[in-house]
Amino acid sequence: MDDRNNLKSLVDERLTRIKKAVALERPDRVPVVLEYGAFAAHVTNTPLPDFLLNVEKSVEVMMEAYRLIAEVAEADAVNYGRFSPYDLSYLWMSKVKVPGVDLPDDVSYQVVEKEAMTVDDYDTILERGWRDFYKEYIRNRIFDDVPRQYLPANQPKVDALKAWARMDVPVLQAGTVAPPFEFLCGARSMEPFFMDLFDMPDKVQAVMDSMAPGMAAPVCKRARSLGYPCVWVGGWRGNPAMISPEMWDRFFWPYFRDLVVDVVENGLIPILHLDAGWDRELNRFRELPKGRIIMALDGFTDIFRAKEILGDHMCLMGDVPAMMLFHKSPDDVSEYCSKLIRELGPEGFILQSGCDIPENAKLENVQAMVAAVFKKGR
Repeated sequence: MDDRNNLKSLVDERLTRIKKAVALERPDRVPVVLEYGAFAAHVTNTPLPDFLLNVEKSVEVMMEAYRLIAEVAEADAVNYGRFSPYDLSYLWMSKVKVPGVDLPDDVSYQVVEKEAMTVDDYDTILERGWRDFYKEYIRNRIFDDVPRQYLPANQPKVDALKAWARMDVPVLQAGTVAPPFEFLCGARSMEPFFMDLFDMPDKVQAVMDSMAPGMAAPVCKRARSLGYPCVWVGGWRGNPAMISPEMWDRFFWPYFRDLVVDVVENGLIPILHLDAGWDRELNRFRELPKGRIIMALDGFTDIFRAKEILGDHMCLMGDVPAMMLFHKSPDDVSEYCSKLIRELGPEGFILQSGCDIPENAKLENVQAMVAAVFKKGR
């Protein structure tokens, strides 16, 4: 077997392990996936501006970080293989302050909570259509003061999937879809948007209805064309801990559910990236297709209760807390990971950090998380 075939077989082996977990089948062991951005800069002693402002450099630094982790044990995949803080602007419809541009070099990037979209813009969306409004909004209100050379679209194209494959490491996704709730909440900012839900609910719903058709299509098309197996479906401010059951049923869940189904029907695996607390509505996720989805939890939702409710319906991913990876010892991390593997696996579970590995995580703690899946006699 030549090197190219051997490389492909290792990537396929790791993807097969993950896909078995998604299908609620028993893999040879519980898979482990890494999800990190600025942690890579921290652990490789790379200046934050160098990492954050150059997409090609971000891939190199993330791969270097993977190699450091792999000195103890290798993960089965990375959740994403490149990073730019400006990508967050497309989802949050918000400005992002970045070290080396708006902040000191040693301060992490920050999403700006600001009312950039007005109440009058609801009517503009209804009159002109979502796509035209969105493109103009991003160009004129979000990226208007960003040096053009730092935007990913203006940098040389980087094939992250191919770069990581040379290390035998699959990359799960390179795109995110989110329901209208998340876009509008980011653009209006939290307090004004929540007041809109009370003051003009019919108008907000009409705007959401106009936004929803085809929201997943461009991201799914790109993922399929590039060969990525998954797409993130994001939920953060629409979490049930933030809004009442009535509002959640009206303004969040129908649109979120339709996005997930769209991703599945495109032949891709939705990774439900669920920040904060989803406990109240866990039963509702049984409405989604069985054995086709990953629910990724960040440590705020009770993952053990999620297993009780959804264990026969969808794969769970998580949920080693950020605080643990920064503050605790490798033994603490190993013990918690062993508990996750023992109680949530072996079917339908993928070990990962809860959301991103924090920027200031200890390398030895991340290594302990990865090594946990190889331990005997857990």
